[in-house]
Amino acid sequence: MITTTLQVLLVLLTAPLLPGVITRTKALIAGRKGPPLLQVYYDIIKLLQKRTVLSRTTTWVFLAGPAAGVVVPLFASLLLPLAGTRAPIAFAGDFIVFVYLFALARFCTTAAALDTGSAFEGMGAARELTFAALAEPALFFGFLALARVSGGLSLSRLLSVGSAGWRSASAALVLIIASWLIVLLAENSRVPFDDPNTHLELTMIHEVMILDHSGPPFGLILYGSAMKLFVCSALVASVGLPRTGMPILDAGATLAAVLGISVVIGLVESAMARLRLVRIPQLLVTASLVAGFAVVLVLR
Repeated sequence: MITTTLQVLLVLLTAPLLPGVITRTKALIAGRKGPPLLQVYYDIIKLLQKRTVLSRTTTWVFLAGPAAGVVVPLFASLLLPLAGTRAPIAFAGDFIVFVYLFALARFCTTAAALDTGSAFEGMGAARELTFAALAEPALFFGFLALARVSGGLSLSRLLSVGSAGWRSASAALVLIIASWLIVLLAENSRVPFDDPNTHLELTMIHEVMILDHSGPPFGLILYGSAMKLFVCSALVASVGLPRTGMPILDAGATLAAVLGISVVIGLVESAMARLRLVRIPQLLVTASLVAGFAVVLVLR
């Protein structure tokens, strides 16, 4: 019970810190002061106090998208061992549930975008689903390789390869981390796949789907996207993160690793520009091939 509570608080309280770390990293690289580290917290609180403006064409589906965007990452985090050696919810094959929980959130988000009747938001929804379909094989190839290395089918076992796993399959694990880092950038609409700061509808993927949201629903979207970034970063970090079995130490290590990944994302966004849309599928296919090579290495 203590581990579960600590893990839930870790995700709920620290997730909005990650976008702030990314923004601050980019500001430091550019020689600017940048916004405060806690700016996302301020934005969410301010949006929750505003009034919601709804289009006459929208239904309850429009409001279900932001709600699912918060609930799904929180539930998915309970499948990961973030504050110990075993996740609060663990069973054989739970990695499949983990992947398709985010597919459920994506469905709700795209359905909310289509519910507005906007051509621009429909365009963004089509792009989101297309690129997500190309990213999923990389995740499953990575889980397949980890299952071979760890000998388990639960995320608690898959992500606890330990020093023995690194000694026997270090090359495969490095390929998995590299592949999942690419998927992390794509799933969270980061550069080079998307620019969360852009306002050009013809070039946006995720941001174009939330143009009609305002007030508390938009605040939930910001909160949910930060939680998703936290959970995806924790998934990548857990591959190489040792576990002590002590909740406080493991939670602290998870937070440090996730913040480190946020700094890496900031460095990537400072060094690269957004790719052309025709190049994005190529990079996602590359991520799947890299994870596929990891499977080949552990099966030889």
